Amino acid sequence: MLWIKILHIFFVIAWFAGLFYLPRIFVNLAQQNDHPDTYACLLGMARRLYSFTSLLAMPAVMFGLALYGAYGIGLYGPGNGWMHAKLLFVTLLIGYHLSCGAMLARFERHENKRSHTFYRWYNEITVLLLFGIVTMVVLKPF
Repeated sequence: MLWIKILHIFFVIAWFAGLFYLPRIFVNLAQQNDHPDTYACLLGMARRLYSFTSLLAMPAVMFGLALYGAYGIGLYGPGNGWMHAKLLFVTLLIGYHLSCGAMLARFERHENKRSHTFYRWYNEITVLLLFGIVTMVVLKPF
């Protein structure tokens, strides 16, 4: 059981690392309208990072589901409200990940309309989600 937990934590950290960095590449892409060579290089980096981060997300979720099943926490019963909240944060994280894919597609089509400032702020969403997830898991407040 501990190995499953170790693998879950490892892949979650790796997944978050990718999600922390990808919007930073978007910041730079949004500033490269006059530099097509730099834009192409950054776009290639973003594509590879998104693909790799997507691969890391899958085992993070799979090992998380394995832990959920193995510990028999369940969604119902007294004291399991924290799990509802954690699953909400994880669902939002998956949505954030997918939205990064949609943003990447807009950059690939040269249809980005957002400023570099937007992407700087958008990058902070992962920090809030990470804080929420860790708080629920460690404190189990309800």
